[in-house]
Amino acid sequence: MLSLLKSLREYKKEAILAPFFVSLEVFLEIFIPYLMANIIDIGIKNSNLPYVIKLGIVLLVMAGFSLFFGILAGRYAAISGAGLSKNIRHDIFYNVQNFSFKNIDKFSSSSLVTRLTTDISNVQMAYMMGVRTVARSPIMIIMALIMSMKINLKISLIFLISVPLLAIVLISIAKLAHPYFIKVFKNYDVLNNTVSENVNAQRVVKSFVREDYENQKFKNLSKNIYDLFIKAELLVASVLPATQVVIYTVIILILLNGGTSIVIGDMTTGQLTSIIVYALQILTSVITLSIVFILLIIAESSIERINEVLNEKTTMENPENGEKVVKDGSIEFKDVSFSYSDNMQHLSLKNINLKIESGQTIGIIGATGSSKSTLVHLIPRLYDVTQGEILVGGVNVKNYDLEKLRDSVSMVLQKNTLFTGTIAENIKWGNENASMQEVENVCKMACADEFINEFPNKYDERIYEGGNNVSGGQKQRLCIARALLKNPKILILDDSTSAVDTKTDARIRQAFAEDLKDTTKIIIAQRISSVENSDKIIVLDDGKVVGYDTPENLLKNNTIYKETYEAQKKGGVIDEN
Repeated sequence: MLSLLKSLREYKKEAILAPFFVSLEVFLEIFIPYLMANIIDIGIKNSNLPYVIKLGIVLLVMAGFSLFFGILAGRYAAISGAGLSKNIRHDIFYNVQNFSFKNIDKFSSSSLVTRLTTDISNVQMAYMMGVRTVARSPIMIIMALIMSMKINLKISLIFLISVPLLAIVLISIAKLAHPYFIKVFKNYDVLNNTVSENVNAQRVVKSFVREDYENQKFKNLSKNIYDLFIKAELLVASVLPATQVVIYTVIILILLNGGTSIVIGDMTTGQLTSIIVYALQILTSVITLSIVFILLIIAESSIERINEVLNEKTTMENPENGEKVVKDGSIEFKDVSFSYSDNMQHLSLKNINLKIESGQTIGIIGATGSSKSTLVHLIPRLYDVTQGEILVGGVNVKNYDLEKLRDSVSMVLQKNTLFTGTIAENIKWGNENASMQEVENVCKMACADEFINEFPNKYDERIYEGGNNVSGGQKQRLCIARALLKNPKILILDDSTSAVDTKTDARIRQAFAEDLKDTTKIIIAQRISSVENSDKIIVLDDGKVVGYDTPENLLKNNTIYKETYEAQKKGGVIDEN
């Protein structure tokens, strides 16, 4: 928990004021039993009504101030608790934005969502309870012990001994319960991932009539969480009975010893009353601590998961005083090898040597799993090479300011993503300062203007979450338009016209040839027709370049390209006209 308190930042004042007012509240409460003893022993015993009234008024005033300080403490605890959770949420989100793809691969999206919501809520609840209790309970226990010892040392030893015994029980329960809560939250990640996957794939689920299977899978996961939670909660639930047994035992022992002391004249009735109240204050503080203890048991697992994200260092260094200008779109791979893991025995790319001139159109083909996407991900440093180097504009990509490099490279990824908002807002992700004329121009190049103008609100038409209200081909064209708006030095299309018909695909490529002459264009495709007019084509097989030449030469000399060409020609994929 202490590691997260640095996130209080602007809420430090409230975090200090909360325990301060709790301390004032406790100091007032401590003297109430002492005054009650005086009322009984002096006022009531001697039938001194004015004395009873005078001390009664003092008690009311003290109780009133105690209530006031308690309200202030609660207010500042709530403000600092909400502020802490807000800042932790911001810190996690900010850190995730700086993650490289390698970092992101370590955490599933559902796991990050759980950490941003459920885990932070657990921490906030534990903090809000803890910030008051950590100040209140120790002060209450110490002060009440001192006051009770002044009254009767022998009886005070009864609950002095009970406190450490109870602490041992609580710590033992915590150690047993903690591993179960870790498993619970890991299973929450799996459950959230399953729900997210199911919601996003509802069309597939229904088309294959897999509702029963998905329901059973969800039921099994829920049951697993239920079983783990029951085991953890059974342990946690034993905390309250344990504290209650101690409280009742202590009160019985106090009454037995106190009653004997009154009979022999060693103690007054008022003193016994005040000692019972002090005992209740001490043991109530222990109970409150036990409740916070339970919250901390739950929060500890959440804290560990939050710290995993906060302590995750990006694997990608952004150089100080890095190059700010990308001169042109030339690209060179020099002996590049790459592995997603640290195991050099499992290389996804092996000894890649390529040279691409600025303004060229380069096609990339290869079987599924041949690392086509991996190759282009290295250009804007979505991943760093394992061996070798990549030059863009004659400069090693690692020497560029990361933001400037990526601003010069536009990528349309395999998985097209649109955000909730208007069509214009989505396209302006490429350049938020672009004019509507510029937006319309890139939409024409991407052949997106055709369907946009058919919408009632045209460019102000709303896109639903994930772009569910547009077709796959429309989504691809909008993503291409968004990439074009950056006016990049390098444009990469990762199988980004697969859902577009061949005629529209040809028109998009024609627009590129006419309007993007100075832009280096890299097109990954399964269809030969999408790359056959390229200046050169890269043929990948099992992470190796097995061909890099003009389409004409590859057709003569490269077996893989020739077989793919002929297979698609027979299947009618290639239009010879």
